[in-house]
Amino acid sequence: MIQKIKLYANLVKFEHTIFAIPFVFAAVFIVEKGFPSLDRIFWILIAAVAGRTAGMAFNRFFDLPFDKLNPRSKNWVSVTGDVKSGEIILLAVISSAVLAFAAYQLNKLAFYLSPVAIALLIIYPLGKRFTNFVHLILGAVYFIIPIAVSIALKGTVETSMVFLGLGMAFWVAGFDIFYALQDIEFDRKVGVHSIPARYGIKKAILFARVFHLSTFVFLLLTGYFGELGVIYYIGLLVLTAFLIYEHSLIKENDLSKINVAFFTINGYISIIYMIFVILDVYIKI
Repeated sequence: MIQKIKLYANLVKFEHTIFAIPFVFAAVFIVEKGFPSLDRIFWILIAAVAGRTAGMAFNRFFDLPFDKLNPRSKNWVSVTGDVKSGEIILLAVISSAVLAFAAYQLNKLAFYLSPVAIALLIIYPLGKRFTNFVHLILGAVYFIIPIAVSIALKGTVETSMVFLGLGMAFWVAGFDIFYALQDIEFDRKVGVHSIPARYGIKKAILFARVFHLSTFVFLLLTGYFGELGVIYYIGLLVLTAFLIYEHSLIKENDLSKINVAFFTINGYISIIYMIFVILDVYIKI
């Protein structure tokens, strides 16, 4: 059983949950201006983890025909058969059900809207088959996270959460472009759509820069409408420095540092944002 759990965790890259969870907690503290009840935190966390697990499982299931052909993914547990395709889709369905149940525990509106989140999780991997801007579909998944937090806590959508959602959406879309740079030739060969495959490396990097500039603008607006203080804006400057460093690692003629840019730097960015939001809420300057 432990071995099987490890295989499932490997399948969905459970450690990459770090990209989303800190932003979830940041949204909670911006909306509540403090720490909410433990039961709400619990169900919000369950919903977030279940949603991400479902999304990765759907991704691995629908991408399996491509993953079997891609040399980069030849050792993935979904390709080797260590986790069967039936198990993958079952994991996706169960995780989706857990997401819906967690939403129900928060309030009825969150429950009624949970199918929207599940639909986006399914559309993203399928989007690679028909649109070069599939990265924005993944961004849409992250866009609804703070909105869902606002609905879960207040039953309404706060303006600050709309801008935080937009900031998260363009942040994720930008680094998803970087991730797609690894498979540019393979994607062109098999017909997988992406901005790098359609426009080439140089223009793809430009797209990512524009997306991440948009992230800065929307997070700035999040601070304004969320009535956040000096510490928040200091944190935003630190976060921006990390984004600039991330872009310095990706060059048209050198993609060797994609993993550092994608996994390491973006993990730091989400944690930094959460820390400065929490500090700002409790230490007003």
